[in-house]
Amino acid sequence: MDRSQIERIVSIVLLLAIAACSREKLQADMLITNGIVYDGTDGAPKKVAVAVKGERVIFVGPKSSIEIVAKKTIDASGLVVAPGFIDPHTHADRELKTPEGSHNKPFLFQGITTVVVGNDGDSFFPTSKFKERYESHGIGTNAVLLVGHGTLREQVMGKSDRIANAGDIAKMQQLVQEEMDAGAFGMSTGLFYAPGSYSNTDEVVALAKTVARNNGIYDTHLRDESSYTVGLVPAVKEAIEIGRQAKLPIHISHIKCLGVDVWHQSAAIVELIEQARQEGIAVTANQYPYDASATGLKSAVVPRWAESGGKDSLFLRYADPSIGERVLRETKANIARRGGADKLLIVKCDTTSFFGKTLLEISEMLGNTPEEAVFTLLKTGYVRVASFNMAPEDIRNFMTQPWVVTGSDGNTGHPRKYGSFPRKYHKYVQQEKVIDMATFINNGTSKTADIFGIPDRGRLVEGHYADIIVFDPKTFKDKADYTDAFQLAEGLEYSIINGQMVIEDGKYTKRLSGKVLRKKTGL
Repeated sequence: MDRSQIERIVSIVLLLAIAACSREKLQADMLITNGIVYDGTDGAPKKVAVAVKGERVIFVGPKSSIEIVAKKTIDASGLVVAPGFIDPHTHADRELKTPEGSHNKPFLFQGITTVVVGNDGDSFFPTSKFKERYESHGIGTNAVLLVGHGTLREQVMGKSDRIANAGDIAKMQQLVQEEMDAGAFGMSTGLFYAPGSYSNTDEVVALAKTVARNNGIYDTHLRDESSYTVGLVPAVKEAIEIGRQAKLPIHISHIKCLGVDVWHQSAAIVELIEQARQEGIAVTANQYPYDASATGLKSAVVPRWAESGGKDSLFLRYADPSIGERVLRETKANIARRGGADKLLIVKCDTTSFFGKTLLEISEMLGNTPEEAVFTLLKTGYVRVASFNMAPEDIRNFMTQPWVVTGSDGNTGHPRKYGSFPRKYHKYVQQEKVIDMATFINNGTSKTADIFGIPDRGRLVEGHYADIIVFDPKTFKDKADYTDAFQLAEGLEYSIINGQMVIEDGKYTKRLSGKVLRKKTGL
């Protein structure tokens, strides 16, 4: 090797050394490397590093482009790195309100980092009180609060089956404004459930206009998902009309075709919603990936008029010979709408001998008809039922629409509370290939954040809050089923919420790093 070659090699080494010294150095709390990174918006994954400092993501890019000095490094080789999932319909407030349940582990282990609560027109009141409660004892996930229409109606009008007058509406509008001022992102309705079912469209529009003035969202459990009252298609039309008149975004919760009477109507509903969106009405929906719904037994099969005034009034009507026969007749018809007594599984009941049995099995045990068995069950306390009443074709049709996101409707007794997001991945991405990985992630992150107006979350980009999950694409799946609905999902290796490690190496760290989010600031 001659002198010139040696000098050239020395020059190259010096240049490399100078470049290394001059390369930007970044101080981070956490560094995630070697993962398959989906940012929540793109279709293709990237092989990039992700750095976190404090509560925020400070770097997303090739690790070679910058020197990162991190207190903790996660080697995510073979693992998927994504924004944390946002669940738009959870009922998780029932656990968040207590220190014992505020960890929110059933949702955490699905990869959910933010839950929306106050669904189906049912919220804890007032918002300010429960926001303070959540913050005082800490919560495991972030929470977005909605104000429930049914809750406010009951505050003003009780449980009576009557149309609201101008004075009632003015009082409810004032309460809506107070709840929005306290931090609610919008209003939810449960128009299928009492007392929301007693309202007319004009009442809901009047309250929705107050929400619209606050840049909020209208989240609705439709008046009918089957053929109970107005029918499924007219119920969707009502939701669209509320959006049209009130001029605010409409989000249909757990969109479905519930019961044989309305199977295969998904195509007509998709067409309706597409037309509304072309008109400029922001209509979206969420969906859970199961063919069985779940709700209270009373809500599922008892005629709504019969429960006006509450449970005591219901049993007075049932015992009245002049009315009781009609109550039973309509209850029988509603059982048929749900697919029959053999399709109604008791998933929550104070009487253990009834738990895990179908309504048909219980009626045979009691020696009476299924409709009579309903009232025997209701006398024991609150009863929840899962009903197997959806067609696979409708589920897939809704799932492939770009305006449908994932939601669990997580409630006690149904496996969806513990398994919705990993089930959707395992069944519909891996096994059946109905949607791809990027669609699955985007529809659980950025799209949901945009729908609810949640700033700085739902995307894995620099400057956003560090709500990040890392899961194993080979093992991420649900374990809960209808025989044991309380099994945590598996395959989630890490969950970071607001920059804090909440799940590490598949284990819960007991950190409560969630926040009650505020619409304007996202804090």
